[in-house]
Formats: sequence, C-alpha cells, structure tokens
Amino acid sequence: MDRSILLYFVCLLAGFALTTVELAGTFLAPLSTFFNIIGVLAIIVFALVLLYMGVRSLLNKNL
Repeated sequence: MDRSILLYFVCLLAGFALTTVELAGTFLAPLSTFFNIIGVLAIIVFALVLLYMGVRSLLNKNL
C-alpha cells in the first residue's frame, strides 16, 4: 500500500475528529466554529484526493 494513501486516510479521520470534538466548558470554546470549519474542509479535501487517486489507479490498471 502506498504510504501517502494511508496518510491521506488518517488526515480524513482527523477531520472527522475535529468536527466531533466537544470544546464546551474549556478555554477553547470560542474556537469551536473554527475547528468545525477546518474539520469539514479537511474531510472534503482529503476525500476528494482519495477518490482521485483511486480512480487514477483503476484507470492505470485497465490500460
């Protein structure tokens, strides 16, 4: 398995973790919206990268 694919997958999971982290009652509570936005952007970007790499891999094997 390509190491970069594994890294992209872990970054995708980190995005999900950022969207589900509970910051209420901590000193980071005002940054809750920021963490949600960064998490959603990470999910979108790394999901698209993984889809692109998967399609590229499928097309290269069929040619």
